[in-house]
Amino acid sequence: MTLEEMQNAIAARQDESDWEGVRQRIEAGLDPEPDEDSPDATELMRAALQQKRGRPPSLNPKTQIAIRLDRDIVEAFRAGGPGWQTRMNAALREWLAAHPH
Repeated sequence: MTLEEMQNAIAARQDESDWEGVRQRIEAGLDPEPDEDSPDATELMRAALQQKRGRPPSLNPKTQIAIRLDRDIVEAFRAGGPGWQTRMNAALREWLAAHPH
């Protein structure tokens, strides 16, 4: 059936879809029946919708803080290019290792 034929059938209410049944199942909170032409379609669609976007959670999450540092310290780390915050974190970690609390 062409798109035009489908549109005409829908307009003439000659399609074989049970739209009232679909509405009732949606309102009742029931899952749709699997598509007989593609039985895994529903599961595949659910799996695709459940995929999360963005970065995966870090094994070592960071804590965001506001800190005031001397300008020359920040500029020295930034001068090293991207990753300056990671390098600053490593320097602080090294200091902590040398000065147990």
